[in-house]
Amino acid sequence: MPEGPEIRRAADQLEHAVLGKPLTDVWFAFPTLQPYQSDLIGEKVKAIETRGKALLTHFTNNLTLYTHNQLYGVWRVFTPEDVINHGKRSLRVKLATRDSAILLYSASEIEIWPTDDVYQHPFLQRIGPDVLDKNLTAGQVKERLMSARFCRRQLGGMLLDQAFLAGLGNYLRAEILWLAKLLPSHKPADLNDAQLDLLADACLSIARHSYAMRGTMDENVHHGAMFRFKVFARAGKRCERCGETIVKTSVSTRPFFYCPGCQG
Repeated sequence: MPEGPEIRRAADQLEHAVLGKPLTDVWFAFPTLQPYQSDLIGEKVKAIETRGKALLTHFTNNLTLYTHNQLYGVWRVFTPEDVINHGKRSLRVKLATRDSAILLYSASEIEIWPTDDVYQHPFLQRIGPDVLDKNLTAGQVKERLMSARFCRRQLGGMLLDQAFLAGLGNYLRAEILWLAKLLPSHKPADLNDAQLDLLADACLSIARHSYAMRGTMDENVHHGAMFRFKVFARAGKRCERCGETIVKTSVSTRPFFYCPGCQG
């Protein structure tokens, strides 16, 4: 399943295709949305925001398209030269400019909201701040860790809960806990201040590194020291920090990888 970094990179591709260009063709499959088609012709996409796995496409006329891909939805970018073959997928949304188009297939959660009101959407009200939000600080993450809602929850489950931080997922969870030298059974309330600081920073730094490096973890980009995951999908290999063998287990019904030598 894609996590926050992959969803943000997909949004970047959509923005590159249509951002700031007048829309020449707008089409929605759902009849309730079709009245908006004419309203959006000539308008521009001014930003595509990610909130967890939801995309918010903001238009210049102060409307916002809310979409959530769920399991089967997928966006595609096309140019006028492309021969569009929808295959077995059902087209749901088309936003086209003179020189490119973005098409959404197979998604079922598609709504138009006034931009000022869209953050009241029930899904957006349930999830936490997006882990890739540039305004989100480690101090704010630490406050969430120590809040009454989360402080007594085990980290293994909490880091998958989008109500804590939207955009975190399974591979990020494993890498965050390795960097913070913690186990999924630990709870924020049982950590000392230094451990909380390290964990809060890891929640942001791992996700942001993954976004910037397309899934690789890079400690020292200036010296070209590129390397992939420290523990995720590395069962049976040596931990580069302590030399112990990385172990695979299951936590919250999802595969989990950790080092028994230096975590915990």
